[in-house]
Amino acid sequence: QVQLVESGGGLVQAGGSLRLSCAASGRTFSNNAMAWFRQAPGKEREFVAAINWSSGTHYAEFVKGRFTISRDKAKNTVYLQMNSLKPEDTAIYYCAGRYAGWISDVKNDYVYWGQGTQVTVSS
Repeated sequence: QVQLVESGGGLVQAGGSLRLSCAASGRTFSNNAMAWFRQAPGKEREFVAAINWSSGTHYAEFVKGRFTISRDKAKNTVYLQMNSLKPEDTAIYYCAGRYAGWISDVKNDYVYWGQGTQVTVSS
């Protein structure tokens, strides 16, 4: 059974930082693209960042320069370092994995999903 488990969310003041982790089990994702999406109340789930099999990355415009996605293949874990957080970053953050090794920013391209971790940024 494949599982993605996110951790690291919480409450932080604007301008602060958080580091999210996504630990995978049940299969290795070394050759697969992984991504982070987020969903704010009343809004659609949106793409945040993705990393491909060779650690190439792609970001949504609204997080460029603030967020960094990375992966540790030995630990089967993906990370999202979030700096300079803003109140509009408040959302549930989801980790996702797909079969292919190349990046997609389309949520329907991802097969595996975690349960999400809440990130709340206060002003």
